[in-house]
Amino acid sequence: MKTKKIIIPLIIALVLLFNSCDDFLDIQPNNLITGSSLTEDNLPALTSPLYNKVWFDFSDKFYFGLGDGMAYNLSAPYSDYVYPFADLSVNGLTGPLVSAWASLYVVVQQSNNVIKSINESSASEDTKQQYIAEARFMRGIAYWYLTSLWGNAIISEDPTPLTTNPVVNSNLQKDVFEFAIRDMEFATKYLPETVGESGRVNRYSAFGMLSRFYLVYSGFAASNFGENPNVGTRNQEYLNLAKKAAEKVINLSSFELMDNYADLFMIENNNNAESMFAFQWIPGLNSTTGYGVINTHQAYFAFSSAITGDDAAWGGATTCPYDMIKEYETNDTIRRKATWMGYGDHYSEIDKANGGLTYEENVSGTSSTTLHVKKGVVGSSKDNSAIGRMNSALNNYMQRLAEVYLNYAEAILGNDASTADAMALTYFNKVRTRAGLPAKTSISWEDIRHERRVEFCMEGQYWYDLLSRSYYKQQEVVNYINGQDRGTIPAFLFSAPNNLSIDEEEDPGTRPVGTASASTFLLPYPESELIQNPKLGDEPVPYVFTEDKITDLFE
Repeated sequence: MKTKKIIIPLIIALVLLFNSCDDFLDIQPNNLITGSSLTEDNLPALTSPLYNKVWFDFSDKFYFGLGDGMAYNLSAPYSDYVYPFADLSVNGLTGPLVSAWASLYVVVQQSNNVIKSINESSASEDTKQQYIAEARFMRGIAYWYLTSLWGNAIISEDPTPLTTNPVVNSNLQKDVFEFAIRDMEFATKYLPETVGESGRVNRYSAFGMLSRFYLVYSGFAASNFGENPNVGTRNQEYLNLAKKAAEKVINLSSFELMDNYADLFMIENNNNAESMFAFQWIPGLNSTTGYGVINTHQAYFAFSSAITGDDAAWGGATTCPYDMIKEYETNDTIRRKATWMGYGDHYSEIDKANGGLTYEENVSGTSSTTLHVKKGVVGSSKDNSAIGRMNSALNNYMQRLAEVYLNYAEAILGNDASTADAMALTYFNKVRTRAGLPAKTSISWEDIRHERRVEFCMEGQYWYDLLSRSYYKQQEVVNYINGQDRGTIPAFLFSAPNNLSIDEEEDPGTRPVGTASASTFLLPYPESELIQNPKLGDEPVPYVFTEDKITDLFE
């Protein structure tokens, strides 16, 4: 493993030197305080960088390139951070893949450094547990991504051994999943129920993540940890745990759905009541003053410099593929408009000085007609002073309450073909009716799949939903992916404002793409890592857990 990428020095409040920080990011640094000199007052600053800087190379391009591109929610045939994933042609040299692997291990090792420093501090034991839980929350998520994407991965609880000997075997995927789950269970037990600083995670943030982890693991465990990926059913014990974890959030937390879906993606609503965990980017900075702690997505999504007010608008060919357009129901204009710009759509928050932006791109009816990205596109610094060049100032959702509602419904559905369970329908329909759609009286896995895809489109999630299904119904997912017709370049026509219509006659133009197979569901290790750590390509070894598993979370 490339240690210069994954071992970084402990510098308290690594990114907290900016005057424009808000809430817990506006904590004065205490650089290089270690050991017993580290007090309770220092611990909030110690964990704050775990919310942004360490995640940057994961978030910058990989977050949507893999999460939406690989799932074919997004097409960008000229952007090498999207098309290798969308075309199923990713390899060990694909840039965002290499960056994401390194970033996830930065999260792991910075979390390990934080935990080590907290244990050496003079803080009380209860306070130590709280901030260790925060670090383990982050480490658990990093390992969930690592094992979801690469399968076997190197588990590290202490950065020191890898510093002296980075040539080590990976650990079994089932152990990496278990490690991630144990980290999140620890976070659930020791994080506080409420936090005083907007944006920090709490106990119910961890329960929300556990509902995801358990739900995914239910299929993986049922497959005998990957030995039989077409087993067809999920492990009931973990389905029950997913339901219980979601119930904790639903019944005990203060999280609630935002009333208006589009409001979720407005700068002023960062850290809203629906946000359970989000990357905390620094407002008011730009690519010169804050690269590494800013949200760069608008630069990759905005179709015109008229939106951003500068040259950072490279999304002219970053568009919605035909397969995603077809996913929207006729009346699902609320979510479609908040995610994709269609002809006649008006956005009052962009170009405010001229009365807002009305989208009128590519209206000739030719094959170039398309939908450009809206979600993550917020305007220029003239519209909001928090915006800077390559900085939308939006936080990235990593989980919001709507997902927990759908996790809950899916856990109740379990292995049944459909369910009319009243509670499953209640929370499934809360997500659906917010979008202005009629409630359903019975739901299947296909209903939940559809709802997830549309609700979280361009939030980097859909590939992981497909992965979750592939653990126990792999061939079904292979067939689904190969049916997406990724090589066809479609032609669209759009009618009146907010009423999207599709010309189903497709342009005959095509480009070569890969074919999905069982191997599609694991990414190749970065080639540079294999060169520096040849054992990464050897057989994985079991991980020896030294900590007792927490068993009293639901008592």
